[in-house]
Amino acid sequence: MRQRHPIALRIGAIFSAACAAFAGACAFAAEAPSKAVTLSGGYTVDVAGVVSGGLAKRGRVLDDLQIGADIDLDKAVGWKGAKAHALLLNNSGAMPNDDAGTLQGVNNIEVTRQRARLFEAWVEQSFGDKGSVLVGLYDLNSEFYANDSAGLLLAPAFGIGSELAATGPNGPSIFPSTALSVRGSWTPNEHVYVQAAAINAHSSVLGDPGGVCTEFEHGLLTIAEAGWRGRGKVAFGAWRYTKKQPDIRDVVADGLPASRTARGAYLLLERQLTGEGEEAVRKTTAFARLGLSDGDTTAFSGGWQAGLLVERVFESRPDSAFSVGVNQAFLTGKFRANALDEGQRLTRAESAIEVTYSDKIGPVTIQPDLQYVRDPGADSGVGHALVATVRFGVAF
Repeated sequence: MRQRHPIALRIGAIFSAACAAFAGACAFAAEAPSKAVTLSGGYTVDVAGVVSGGLAKRGRVLDDLQIGADIDLDKAVGWKGAKAHALLLNNSGAMPNDDAGTLQGVNNIEVTRQRARLFEAWVEQSFGDKGSVLVGLYDLNSEFYANDSAGLLLAPAFGIGSELAATGPNGPSIFPSTALSVRGSWTPNEHVYVQAAAINAHSSVLGDPGGVCTEFEHGLLTIAEAGWRGRGKVAFGAWRYTKKQPDIRDVVADGLPASRTARGAYLLLERQLTGEGEEAVRKTTAFARLGLSDGDTTAFSGGWQAGLLVERVFESRPDSAFSVGVNQAFLTGKFRANALDEGQRLTRAESAIEVTYSDKIGPVTIQPDLQYVRDPGADSGVGHALVATVRFGVAF
């Protein structure tokens, strides 16, 4: 009989209790004062296509619907210092990266399985104003390996580094599928923070085949981050899987893949350059990120991203924003050797630059975007891809 990891047993038990409390709170909240429950949502449609290079030239349409609920559990059921959150997703449409042929992707709402999902469902308990513990289905990229100034860019690499995004049996607990998690956070003062999480290594939620994964046969993804926030951000993070994973190339005597420990680290830098204390003046923020991984269990040994965000580009357009970003992902020698065995000679990296502008016309946000990807798929035989996207979004 397979034994479950002892930490996993605790997570499962805590999550079951949290789910029961969350369900009870939701039921009660329907009768509670409206201020106890906050509903939100948004709908995004992208029209995207490869203009030149890549694997094919054609237009694609894809969308993302989000419906969320936040419950103040103190107001709803008298649970002091607690809150609950749930977020539903529905993603449909095509996959523009099928035409671009990149390793990192070109659109942050593209999914391989088009369907509705329960993306997040968690309960968080605060301890004064300095610490909190969160339990449930949780998007680690909402707090880890994240910086706000990269948020306007559409390329997935600006959300979370590919060297972490490509790990795990079904990817880590990020869009579009999360996993059972326990996250602790401590902020000793207004500038310094420390946070850590233990997350089921197998991401799966309601809407995915098999539903929420309550088994921990693949172990846990553990991650920790410490940083400083002020007129910018400086943060360092490290992550590690508790159960060894198959090496992508090395084998043992019986021909099976060797077992390796998947692990890595990252650095985030962010600095506000202009706009301090002057609401009417445009605000410019620069960012840079660097990530490294073990290089044995995924295609990526590391990568970096850097860019600028300019908010309120035009004084008369308070919602106008412009951003430019560059990114590069480095391939492991083992991944390139595997490709060479199959007759494909890959370059050492895949690089891209993105330029985008966003503004609102009435309730609708319109965002034209251009991405130029050098050597898509790290294949010098594929023409450099120019991808054009127009994003339409509405919040409600």
